[in-house]
Amino acid sequence: MGKDLTCVVAGFGGQGSLFAGKVIATAGLIEDREVSWMPSYGPEMRGGTANCSVTLSDKPIGSPLITRPSALIALNQPSFDKFIDNVEEGGIVVVDTAMVPSLTEPEGVTVIGIPATKMCEEADLKGLGNIVLIGKLWAETGFCSEEALDGAIAKVAGKKPEKLEQNRQAIKLGINA
Repeated sequence: MGKDLTCVVAGFGGQGSLFAGKVIATAGLIEDREVSWMPSYGPEMRGGTANCSVTLSDKPIGSPLITRPSALIALNQPSFDKFIDNVEEGGIVVVDTAMVPSLTEPEGVTVIGIPATKMCEEADLKGLGNIVLIGKLWAETGFCSEEALDGAIAKVAGKKPEKLEQNRQAIKLGINA
């Protein structure tokens, strides 16, 4: 089993933060772990804030609410600014530097920036920056097995074969970034 993960995935509506959280949660389900996934979003359909809290654990989860995440995936500057100071000491933050130009690094927190949106545009994988960042988080934390991660991508993104292949490419981009 992977180690416990308490993760907040945050961005604007339409950036795929809730989708990214579902991929992480589904990986936990595939491994038969305790999982919680709690979305939170503004009333706007696109352009408003959207984030979700995902917990993967081998023990029962007391609350889906995460106040001190061990990991943060930030898809834009307002989300980074809102959540960065809540990440627990020893935690990891994975950031899309194409969308978050101004990074701060709190004491005891590892901040890893990769230009995920730009990498996707160059690889003809537009709109999959969220998936690239999951790949990077996985490479850094190993929050699940590689098989569970691939299975989660297949389950959540696998309705159309070409979408599945693009998501698998995006995960690899992140892992190798």
